[in-house]
Amino acid sequence: MSVKPRVTLTDLKRLLDCFNRHDVDGILSFFADDGVYETPRGPDKVGKRLAGKAPIGEYFSKMFQRMPDTHFGADSHWISADGERGVSEWTLSGTHPDGTRMQVRGCDHFRFRADRIVLKDSYLKQVQPDGRPGATRTAAD
Repeated sequence: MSVKPRVTLTDLKRLLDCFNRHDVDGILSFFADDGVYETPRGPDKVGKRLAGKAPIGEYFSKMFQRMPDTHFGADSHWISADGERGVSEWTLSGTHPDGTRMQVRGCDHFRFRADRIVLKDSYLKQVQPDGRPGATRTAAD
């Protein structure tokens, strides 16, 4: 009996490492060719839905250009017992082009097909200096 390839916790940590290195090709290597990224903000109910590696890569390239000190930390990850879903929690920090510092607490809800991401659905909550949630402005804004 062969073992079905699956995304592992190590894979999710490696994916976050690619984000911290701003390695767009590395990030895209975790996605299925028909993978989807649903951004935390945008014109649709899901934020903005990006389908396929090219638009996903373009989005993250622009994000890293706009905020070159983008960093994800304080992370934790889970994968469901059947290997079809996962969650990553993290704190995203960086500096907007106008010099404004950003820090948000966020999570990604994932759906997997074998060892690839078919959906990355992101959510954010602004972190205020006093620790209270507030309005969100992301690296892509």
